[in-house]
Amino acid sequence: MALTALGGTSGGAMSTSTTGVPPTKPVSDDEIRSLLDRYRCPVPFHVVRTRLLGNIASPDMTASPMDTVAGLWGGELPAIDNLDALNELLRVLLMGLWNRLARHQNRNAPFRMIRVDAPETREGLANIAAVRREEVVGFIEGMFGKEQGLALPERARRALEALAEAGGLLRGVSEVARDPTKPASAGDIAQTRHHISELTEICEREIHAALLSCTRARRRMPNSVSTTKPSTLH
Repeated sequence: MALTALGGTSGGAMSTSTTGVPPTKPVSDDEIRSLLDRYRCPVPFHVVRTRLLGNIASPDMTASPMDTVAGLWGGELPAIDNLDALNELLRVLLMGLWNRLARHQNRNAPFRMIRVDAPETREGLANIAAVRREEVVGFIEGMFGKEQGLALPERARRALEALAEAGGLLRGVSEVARDPTKPASAGDIAQTRHHISELTEICEREIHAALLSCTRARRRMPNSVSTTKPSTLH
């Protein structure tokens, strides 16, 4: 993935005129998970969050939020029985989750990775490292979409480099923890859990830095009218 330090445009909060879905009350994580399970989404909830967040930050304007949502199912929305069901899906994922994530473009609303309850065991260590890596990869994939290279502000470029490095470290932790030939005492596991907590804070900081950097660059662009990516509802 080629990175260049240039300005770009990006997406922001979805409006009812963008989606065609009427305004509704906020959606809960349980409601989002239930919808993803109902339509057998192959992407887990923690990755859905960061993939959408990456697309919100992305300067690539060729893919709409609808494209990003369809990408969760491999490029096409799941089979839906009727218009009401389609509107519900868009209400939950766009008007609900997307708008909630878009608020993290504010300096005072830093993004937090998902809470993971994992036992102090090798398996628990492997699982939490894998989840964190998947969140990082989801954000990077959401940022790039189908593009191989993007023009990014310098701070966003450095943030993605830091995230890629952290993702590599997390993958290494997960692989070692799952390898029964590698010795690991209770003290080793506890210490590694602490390192993962530190990596989590770094990843959250860098994700937020990328969001803020792209938002600032977007606002500096001449003739910038809207920060919302267009989406069409058929």
